[in-house]
Amino acid sequence: MSVADVKKNAQDKMAKSIETLRANLAKVRTGRAHTGILDSVMVEYYGSPTALSQVANLTLIDARTIGVQPYEKKMLSTVEKAIRDSDLGLNPSTFGEMIRVPTPALTEERRKEMVKLCKSEAEDAKIAVRNVRRDGNEQLKKLVKDKAISEDDERRASEDIQKLTDKAVVDIDKLVAEKEKEVMTV
Repeated sequence: MSVADVKKNAQDKMAKSIETLRANLAKVRTGRAHTGILDSVMVEYYGSPTALSQVANLTLIDARTIGVQPYEKKMLSTVEKAIRDSDLGLNPSTFGEMIRVPTPALTEERRKEMVKLCKSEAEDAKIAVRNVRRDGNEQLKKLVKDKAISEDDERRASEDIQKLTDKAVVDIDKLVAEKEKEVMTV
């Protein structure tokens, strides 16, 4: 393993942490409707749990309503029940072959809870990034111990890993600030 491998590995893992944060923030509900909030809903489809997006077409009807149209008519009640039973606090209703899912407006208190959740997710991502930094630095120390690199190389590589860490933390803060603004906008 070389210094370049250690740096590349650290960079890849930090990028994965940021992607995970982005995915987790997408699940946090804002006042507006978006089909991403239904990503976690699983539907019983021929005896096996299946993602809602695999059994139905998801569309935005308007700013506060999601339209769910199952590919098979007989799935209407199953899909509606799955959405209602999910812990998202949504109340779907069926109109013909379409299920309308209105997203309720968030109260000020609920918005503040969402912001807290976003900050908690951000802190988890920062911890993950710092763990990657620690692992990278430990790998560099091992390379020095095995006499594969000099202490100067280790110091320079550690500084590079620190720069990657700082950039990742700035990216995390930026993502959370955007989501916070989105959540607090009425």
